[in-house]
Amino acid sequence: MKLYKHYDLIRKPIITEKTTDLSAQNKFTFEVSNIAEKPSVKAAIESIFGVKVKKVNILNTIGKNKRFKGIKGRLSDKKKAIVTLEKNYTIDFAGGIK
Repeated sequence: MKLYKHYDLIRKPIITEKTTDLSAQNKFTFEVSNIAEKPSVKAAIESIFGVKVKKVNILNTIGKNKRFKGIKGRLSDKKKAIVTLEKNYTIDFAGGIK
């Protein structure tokens, strides 16, 4: 298996109403690379944010068929990781925003 850098695996955080509600349970959601696996996601999150990860759940979402201005198309497949942190740790995505 090829070793990937942490920023290659973690693409972006997913911030929606549902994921904001999950942050109260110390769970945070990220869009990850299609090659990402649970141990590599855990190592990347711990390294990037300086937190302790308790558990990682990964979901593969299949892209839907859609129409774009009358032309048939397809949304791309995505992979999401829901990361549960240890009790005294948190991630602040809105740091410094007033």
